[in-house]
Formats: sequence, C-alpha cells, structure tokens
Amino acid sequence: MATKPLVQSTGRRKSAVARVRLRPGTGTITINKRGIEEYFPSATLRMHATEALRVASQVETFDIDVTMDGGGVAGQAGALRLGIARGLIALDPELRTSLKRAGLLTRDSREKESKKYGLKKARKAPQYSKR
Repeated sequence: MATKPLVQSTGRRKSAVARVRLRPGTGTITINKRGIEEYFPSATLRMHATEALRVASQVETFDIDVTMDGGGVAGQAGALRLGIARGLIALDPELRTSLKRAGLLTRDSREKESKKYGLKKARKAPQYSKR
C-alpha cells in the first residue's frame, strides 16, 4: 500500500483534469498506474509536464501519483504541469515567486469554441453560392 500523500492538488487544461498527489520519494511519476515514459511517449510532452519540478529544482524529491481524466495528450500534459506546480506551492510557499515568474501557476483558460447552428464548425460557414 502506498504511503499517505503529503499534498493533493488539481490541474486543468482544455477538457483535461489531473488529480496530483505528491509524496516524498525518488522522483517516480505514475499516471493512471503507468509510468510517465509509457503514458507520454513524446519527450516534448514529458518535458512540458515536468517543467514545474525543474524550475523548483525538485526533480528527484517527490514521487508523484496522477489520476488523469479527459482531453488529449497536450491538454493532459498542461493539466499535469499546473497540478504539480500547485502541489509544490502547497508544500513550500517560498517557491511561489519562481513558479509564478515562469508562468506555471496560470490556468490556461482557452477552450474549444462551441459549434453554431447553420455553420460547419464554430465559425466556418458553408460555401456561398450566388446562383
């Protein structure tokens, strides 16, 4: 049985939600019971997701257990990044300035615009025909 988490936090991006639990450990990141290398095969997405740990220089300080839900891979990586940053702040408020300066505490609120009736997508109209 895993030890009790030090702190729990939530990160959101697009329609993805990451529930993040931080425990003292060796730097293992588990997402939905899979390793981060297996969950995010792309090195770019892994870098994006773990950016908060590098900025706070706590890469091998915590074991992170994540429950990921919804969205696509990019949205999930962004949600994980915000969740980790919020968790680090809950543990050490001193890190807030460095994480804030790196832009890791801002929730990216850009969502998909809803489709309008009579149009093909949110703004794309059917081809106009004069005759």
